[in-house]
Amino acid sequence: MTAGTTSRVPTHERGRSALARLVPFPADEFARDHWAHTPIITRAADLPAGLLDLFGEDSVDELVSRRGLRAPFLRVAKGGRTLGDREFTQGGGVGASVADQVSDDKLLGLVADGATIVLQGLHRTWGPLIDFTQQLAEELGHPVQANAYVTPSQNTGFSDHYDVHDVFVLQMGGEKRWRVRPPVHDSPLRDEPWTDHRAEVEDAGRRAPDHEFTLRPGDVLYLPRGWVHAATALGGVSTHLTLGIHVWTRRHVADELVSIALADISRDERVRASLDVAPTGFDHEAIAPDVELVRTALVRALGEIDTATIVDALEARARGAQRPAPIGPLAQVAAAEALRDDTLLHLRPHVAPRLVPTGLGPAMLRSRLADFAVEPHEVGTFVALVAGGVLRADMVGLDLARRLMLAGLLVVADD
Repeated sequence: MTAGTTSRVPTHERGRSALARLVPFPADEFARDHWAHTPIITRAADLPAGLLDLFGEDSVDELVSRRGLRAPFLRVAKGGRTLGDREFTQGGGVGASVADQVSDDKLLGLVADGATIVLQGLHRTWGPLIDFTQQLAEELGHPVQANAYVTPSQNTGFSDHYDVHDVFVLQMGGEKRWRVRPPVHDSPLRDEPWTDHRAEVEDAGRRAPDHEFTLRPGDVLYLPRGWVHAATALGGVSTHLTLGIHVWTRRHVADELVSIALADISRDERVRASLDVAPTGFDHEAIAPDVELVRTALVRALGEIDTATIVDALEARARGAQRPAPIGPLAQVAAAEALRDDTLLHLRPHVAPRLVPTGLGPAMLRSRLADFAVEPHEVGTFVALVAGGVLRADMVGLDLARRLMLAGLLVVADD
């Protein structure tokens, strides 16, 4: 790897929309007419950019046979049951004292017997999907994960269920027959899995589906959270990707409001005060004044929280939900050492930078990495970088540029 390619998205990928590769209409139309409520079935012929370069059966074989994957990066399911890790893992052998590495031999037997392989966390382990999911997350403003499901012919990996996140299903190989039904519980939260509504889901599964269709290589299904679904492989091994969109919801706003309000009222010594001695337990009449005091304090605190404070809290949570673009530590050190006045630099992709004034003294560059102090005379440079600018190293200053590179914030631009 050359010093100029430490973490930069490849030139041919620059400016390409990930969402445009998944839906056949503009982003604003998707957001307005489909996001969070309407399934979309899109055929490969309507997606000219194509998707089959992202993943495939060769990718599966590479991951399970040569990458030393461990649980939970892989699961195996059969007949609606998720198998225990020991049924598909074994020790790593000499020089790798790891007891739970994926066993390609065990997987061979399980797949031959009709089991489904689930490769989890591909947004962390497979290069093309790392880049694609990070771009999609940036466009949607919601975190994205990637799993792959490999199902032998005429098998159903999982029975009818719903997901607690929106999904894009990308058919990568073979064919799969899908049955989709409306939600039995609208807009489920992350702590409301389908098993909380098992009876309703099973009852829905006995009714005729609202949508039944076959996905073939290159086809895409968008399915909002809560929609009940199951799929069966047809005529050979089926491989599909699921891009899970872990949506931010108004409940997250509520969580932050309550958290901030609790921190505020906890500074009130009346709220911190002990309740009276109560030998017989909590008495409704006795505790009523305490409930009212705390309720009043909470309502006051909630009313005083401004929107900017909530935005700051949500942004902090969002920064922690995704990673910056991958960076090669050795190549990055070499690039910093080889820095010249005319080297072109920009902020590392997907660091989610924000320049925050702190009043007196240095400002702060806040990102998915450690905070970086910005001196007053450097603010203009950082404004340009945060806006997506590409600057010569001598414009940044060689010493500052090297410090930013070694902090993982600044990378060399493509030629």
